[in-house]
Amino acid sequence: MLEVDNISIGYTSPQGTVQAVKAVCFKLNKGDIGCLLGPSGCGKTTVLRAVAGFEPLEQGRILLESRELSSRDRVVPAEERAMGMMFQDYALFPHLNVQENIGFGLRKLSADQRRDRVTELLALVGLAGFEKRFPHELSGGQQQRVALARSLAPRPSLLLLDEPFSNLDVDTRERLAFELRDILKQTGLTILLVTHNHDEAFALGDQIGVMNEGELLQWGTPASLTHYPASETVQTILRRDSLFERRQHARLRGSDQ
Repeated sequence: MLEVDNISIGYTSPQGTVQAVKAVCFKLNKGDIGCLLGPSGCGKTTVLRAVAGFEPLEQGRILLESRELSSRDRVVPAEERAMGMMFQDYALFPHLNVQENIGFGLRKLSADQRRDRVTELLALVGLAGFEKRFPHELSGGQQQRVALARSLAPRPSLLLLDEPFSNLDVDTRERLAFELRDILKQTGLTILLVTHNHDEAFALGDQIGVMNEGELLQWGTPASLTHYPASETVQTILRRDSLFERRQHARLRGSDQ
């Protein structure tokens, strides 16, 4: 479905060229959820943006269903890639209600078709009856569901999620991670997401890629990463992220008591 073939991406800075992504390769099968996991600044979001069509490649290729989207000499514009993307801050329109936010990208459909699609998606994300509410009237988790429904509305070939839980508190993130996987699996879509959170990646991903300093250190199932880490660095990243989240969780719980 999605093939990222030996891509490298660099930026020019006053200090010279900074290599943000170095020869990254992975394949994601149709209907699978892939997660790029790693610390801030490791290059995972840059890879996601390249797949979306927002970052040019220095080398390598990106293909979707055998169609070349990006190479050094060719870039299919983002709007022609038939992809959906959900951003960290959800980017909901504050002046539009839930129904209008979800239907925003469906203007080519008739009013009846648009209404039916919005109703279908509200049921899928568990927000039936919320049609007339505005974003400021929703919890963080509910806003996330609206943003997800909006990204699903045009029936994309591939859905990209950028740190989908970053704006939620720890307890809400843990609860929603498994719910989000169930919702996404019902769609049958192929999904690529980035996260710095070990628990989110392992709750959501069929395949997980561990990144560090622009390199993809290992791509595999949660079980293979757990039992057969490719290096000490992979082991350290997985252990560090997991321990960090547990400590944060314990700290927040302690402050509530």
